[in-house]
Amino acid sequence: MVLADPDLSGSTAFITGTTRGIGKQIALALADRGCNVVSTGKTTDDDDAELDGSVEQTAREVRDRGVEALALELDLRDEARVAAVVEEAIDRFGEVDIVINNASAIQLANVADLPANRFDLLTEVNVRGTHLVAHAFADHLAGLDEAWLLSNSPPIVTDRSPGKAPYAWSKLGMSFITLSLAEELASDDVGCNTFWPVTTIDTRATRYFGLGTEDDWRAPEVVSDAVLEILARDPSECTGNSFYDEDLLREAGVTDFSAYNLTDGDPAPMSARLFDPEFEREA
Repeated sequence: MVLADPDLSGSTAFITGTTRGIGKQIALALADRGCNVVSTGKTTDDDDAELDGSVEQTAREVRDRGVEALALELDLRDEARVAAVVEEAIDRFGEVDIVINNASAIQLANVADLPANRFDLLTEVNVRGTHLVAHAFADHLAGLDEAWLLSNSPPIVTDRSPGKAPYAWSKLGMSFITLSLAEELASDDVGCNTFWPVTTIDTRATRYFGLGTEDDWRAPEVVSDAVLEILARDPSECTGNSFYDEDLLREAGVTDFSAYNLTDGDPAPMSARLFDPEFEREA
């Protein structure tokens, strides 16, 4: 097994939702490969919050790895703020060649049980937020020799999702925007792809919503390793794909995923089955 270890020296990544969980782990994994990081999210050092993590804390840990970091407060629902932080990131680093839409709101509920304001939150953060970030960066990415835009969202394999339709709509919308952009930027060597974990990942949201137990979860490193596998490729050839983390890592030679597991259990593909109830792992 030889996992990808791309040299990202000189690159800069703009990542949404880096205060904790998957977004933070991706930021640190990229920093370990020499990538500068723009750390964005809603939680800042100034917040009197009980939650661990902030955009500044992640930026400090990035800098500890010997690269540059910029921490910016960002509410993805605020169109003007999205445009402003994108402009500030480009002004600071000159080029931002990796954009990762990771931030997401989650609420699993029936249509009858979800009020309009919660539907709006899911839509505005997930699909609209992805659009705003992609819209703000599209021309900049197209002007670079090589660039990436990735979204943490699932393959589009269903037209219904009972019990969680509003959340599914918003996550599938993230993929729809990203894969459509792959076609729109096809001649500009911008690799636009989605990535999604097969299993549930140990995050604050996973624990808060009680999505299984530790036997069902993997550490965020399984996702960051999968992202590195994408970034080791040629963006002009690797675009328009929806990847599962396990598939990327199996292709790299991983046959034993136990190092990513939280316990000795064998996590079921709960995350993949959120949107594809018939999902089965490769034999």
